[in-house]
Amino acid sequence: MSLPTSKDLEACLREALQPTVLEVIDESASHAGHAGAGPEGYGTHFRVRIASPLFAGKPRVARHRLVYDALQLFIAQGLHAIAIETL
Repeated sequence: MSLPTSKDLEACLREALQPTVLEVIDESASHAGHAGAGPEGYGTHFRVRIASPLFAGKPRVARHRLVYDALQLFIAQGLHAIAIETL
């Protein structure tokens, strides 16, 4: 199983959450040597900035859960950390 890329996460989030704003940044290289960081330098630590109509009326924890739920497949592939900013 290969590590996910920013494009992989972006495609998944677009399909699941129909975002109006979406930015996926792979921050893996800046976490080298930290827990969960792989030697590849990509695919383990991401930052997601996202706005979606599905977030309307939901508290922050519920919005974050929607993002985590959409990305479960990638967690199984080695995604270690996701910093989520919901807009």
